[in-house]
Amino acid sequence: MFEIMKSYGHTFEKHWWHDLFRVIFRIFDNMKLPEQQTEKMEWMTTTCNHALYAVCDVFTQFYEPLSEVLLVDIFNQLQWCVQQDNEQLARSGTNCLENLVILNGEKFSPEVWDVTCACMLEIFQSTSPHALLTWRPAGEEEEVGDYKHMDVELDSQSQSSYERTLSERAHSQMSTASDDTWKGRSQAKMSDQKLFSCLLIKCVVQLELIQTIDNIVFYPATSKKEDAENMAAAQRDVLDEEAEPSSTEDKGMYRQLSPQHLFKLLDCLLESHTFAQSFNSNNEQRTALWRAGFKGKSKPNLLKQETSSLACSLRILFCMYSDPHLRDAWPDIRTRLLLVCSEALAYFITLTSESHREAWTSLLLLLLTRTLKLPDDKFKPHASCYYPHLCEMMQFDLIPELRAILRRFFLRIGSVFQIASSEGMPSQPPAP
Repeated sequence: MFEIMKSYGHTFEKHWWHDLFRVIFRIFDNMKLPEQQTEKMEWMTTTCNHALYAVCDVFTQFYEPLSEVLLVDIFNQLQWCVQQDNEQLARSGTNCLENLVILNGEKFSPEVWDVTCACMLEIFQSTSPHALLTWRPAGEEEEVGDYKHMDVELDSQSQSSYERTLSERAHSQMSTASDDTWKGRSQAKMSDQKLFSCLLIKCVVQLELIQTIDNIVFYPATSKKEDAENMAAAQRDVLDEEAEPSSTEDKGMYRQLSPQHLFKLLDCLLESHTFAQSFNSNNEQRTALWRAGFKGKSKPNLLKQETSSLACSLRILFCMYSDPHLRDAWPDIRTRLLLVCSEALAYFITLTSESHREAWTSLLLLLLTRTLKLPDDKFKPHASCYYPHLCEMMQFDLIPELRAILRRFFLRIGSVFQIASSEGMPSQPPAP
């Protein structure tokens, strides 16, 4: 069917497209999905998944006639896919959103970008795993409210064979307990596992969407390339070699997005960062989830979400702060950039876990390298704001690359604020 559309779509009338997609979208209709849970999962993983990519291919090929009549419907369909309790379908939803925007973004009008950014915001908000912070073990008062908040429902007919076996085995070991007591505990346990499964998928979607925004704004692989260049430049500095300028090219949809659109995406990213930071700082809650069997053998964390969301935010802000087309907005951008960076550094120096600090390595290299590339008049307020935090960072056992970039930062401070000779510090200490 989709091959016919691709081959002959150029002959279709607009109302034909509209009627055709009314039929196609019924593929994703919940009422049409199989009743049994296993069949439903298989349907989502196969038919729904393939149809989603095919819809996006057809839309891209015939963007001009389809954008007016189908864009909102397609975005709604992508949101539906992301919100299902199926990891593969959720990943496909964010992947198709990314492809759709990257392949067609240059044709988007400001109104279409409004719809696109609103779609991303809606996905971020609807997939934020809020219950990670509010979940309580069975027996505590907050439990009922949390489950209602997550809309977690269990159908006794859809229990997996594993759950039924677990229930039977545990029931034989607790024959002295009343049936009502056991049923309550069993139901609570299964509710927890269902909740945890939903939360894990939401965590996956958050990461996928952060990467989607990064890829849309800067083009795929651009940020990874910049991180690698920052690390290589810091390593050359260790060897006292001359660091080469970054070769990162200006790609992606950045030029197509207005400051208002970029700020809306920033709000999404920073909200995701703040949530992850709150969770990672809540050791008691993470321990409770770990003891309840959430996500493996070690205490759960959202380190990747915490760092990648902030890294993308910094790239956007620094890009805007260096954009001559946004000169009138520079004061507002500077205020926001100073706040985000100073809060990030203040948070970093409170970390007690070495592995947590290591996860911030690329992020700190990005922040310091981008700041060092600013001209003197812009560098000054940043250096003044960050100076106390950077001094505190010196107490940590930092990797050589971070020590090298800090050395360059402090040398630049000495020069810009005229508290050191223009030649810089001597390379060798004086003889005693």
